[in-house]
Amino acid sequence: MSVEVITFGCRLNAVESKTVRHQAVAAGLSNTVIFNSCAVTAEAVSQARQTIRRVKRERPDAHIVVTGCAAQTEPKTFSDMPEVDRVLGNGAKTAAKTWQETKRSLDFGIGGEEKVRIGDFSSVCETASHLIDGFEGRARAFVQVQNGCDHRCTFCIIPYGRGPSRSVPMGEIIAQVRRLCESEYREIVLTGVDLTAYGADLPGKPRLGTLVRSILRHVSELPRLRLSSIDSVEADADLLVAFAEEERLMPHLHLSLQAGDDLILKRMKRRHLRADAIAFCEEARRLRPGIVFGADLIAGFPTETENQFRNSEMLIDDCGITFLHVFPFSPRAGTPAARMPQISRNIAKDRARRLREKGEIALRCHLASEVGHRRRVLIERKHGRSEDFTEVKLARPATPGTILEMTIAGHDGKRLLAASPC
Repeated sequence: MSVEVITFGCRLNAVESKTVRHQAVAAGLSNTVIFNSCAVTAEAVSQARQTIRRVKRERPDAHIVVTGCAAQTEPKTFSDMPEVDRVLGNGAKTAAKTWQETKRSLDFGIGGEEKVRIGDFSSVCETASHLIDGFEGRARAFVQVQNGCDHRCTFCIIPYGRGPSRSVPMGEIIAQVRRLCESEYREIVLTGVDLTAYGADLPGKPRLGTLVRSILRHVSELPRLRLSSIDSVEADADLLVAFAEEERLMPHLHLSLQAGDDLILKRMKRRHLRADAIAFCEEARRLRPGIVFGADLIAGFPTETENQFRNSEMLIDDCGITFLHVFPFSPRAGTPAARMPQISRNIAKDRARRLREKGEIALRCHLASEVGHRRRVLIERKHGRSEDFTEVKLARPATPGTILEMTIAGHDGKRLLAASPC
């Protein structure tokens, strides 16, 4: 492959990597490996550096270009690497002009200050210039509707890597969803850095619920619409009504909870308390019985005591969380949390392990409760996903992109097992 993109981090990066590769190829780049980096943890940055070194050993004649959140927040980390030819900021990585200029620089071997091209986000006011028309070989497509974040959680470096919150106009989103449906994608996932901030910068300030209901109303041929991670405290009333009334809106939400102790939440500068998270889950479950929740939790945040950690641990049961993403706290230079009194790294890792074990128990309980039920499953190559996003192992191959109804015969502790059709 003349241009390869290696992606780290979130689904939004995966969406943008498609456009990055398209623009790089269109600009005429060849023999180039582009790293779309993640800055959410120090481990993510370290992993990118290690992969860059490995790729350069394997392909010593290849050009190496680094972009993404980590390139934006710590460009010197990558520009100091002899393996790297160019470091490009996150704000312009999907623009055609960026890759045309990169092509000229690489062709002429321009170095020095030209090695790093990082802009700031002070004047960024729009997104969506890089809407794409799908993902090859996948039944599910991701549509970016929002980028950036206006909040400043004390642990998070992402606002510095992606800039202020900005939204894609509804008309553009609906048009893209329609194009993806015409390309036979059966499920669309709406993504963003701060998805529930959608619309605050648009005329009329439409909310996420308005967007969801507009998509379902105007694209009647779309079988399934799903949301990526949301901040439950910002969920608008229309969004909750949509879950109650719209069967094509999938009964699955991934929540940005981060902790289950009020004092830790305040030190994180989150905008909700423990009771708010529990109340949201109860209300969502009342409106949409059977809805399944995932959540992000951070273990070992600075000053976290054992009792405070246990509050986070108990939140898994109190909210009824099924799919858990656990992160041991990772101090990021430039964030307030990095200057707070740190707890032992070993303690943080041990607490993360305990949360994951608790999450595995919750997942097994959910899987067991599904046995014997009939579920509609979207086929994705060798497996599928039920409406609540549970992975289903197929009894026999099926055509990717089809939605089949099947009986759940059992589970293996990690996924459901479909019964063989009669």
